[in-house]
Amino acid sequence: MDFADVPALGEVVVPADKLQARVIELGEKITADYRDRPPLLVGVLKGACFFLSDLARCIRLPVELDFMAVSSYGSSTHTSGVVRIVKDLDIDLTGRHVLIVEDIVDSGLTLSYLRRNLWARHPASLEVVALLVKDGLQSVELDLAYEGFRIPPEFVVGYGLDVAERFRNLPYIVTYRGVGESPANPAASAAYKHIPPATLSGQ
Repeated sequence: MDFADVPALGEVVVPADKLQARVIELGEKITADYRDRPPLLVGVLKGACFFLSDLARCIRLPVELDFMAVSSYGSSTHTSGVVRIVKDLDIDLTGRHVLIVEDIVDSGLTLSYLRRNLWARHPASLEVVALLVKDGLQSVELDLAYEGFRIPPEFVVGYGLDVAERFRNLPYIVTYRGVGESPANPAASAAYKHIPPATLSGQ
């Protein structure tokens, strides 16, 4: 089944070519800013995996990588900012120049928690690069060093972002409309109708 046959997918928000061009630009900027202090890139799993992989290859410095996984408590589509660390870092942050790599920021509450948690580990510096920022949803000051795109406050999938672990492998960012539209392809609709709302990722 082709992705074009999935009625749950809506309009393309950021096409693949613009994604890749912007990642290259961000990599060049980070290279210039961190030239004398190669950063430790901290990827927030799982959504940032594609972005982190591409970004790291665009940074012309000997960067290191580590990963965190967090679970946000709240409704199926909104985070409350109450966060549980599911996978912690392996590397000691003391004296390190840390760059958090985020896929998407909406309220900013989870990111605020991560910042407080990582600052407590005494890095030399701590900044954030976010691929996507949803306009108008922030309840805290974001203070992002780098950001890719501002997008409308809609649920999106692709390039690492998922619904029930699906659609991460899309090469672009697209809105997710959910099942229940008038399907152009009934077989495609049937293939995805089992996705329960409670499994939506916490955008």
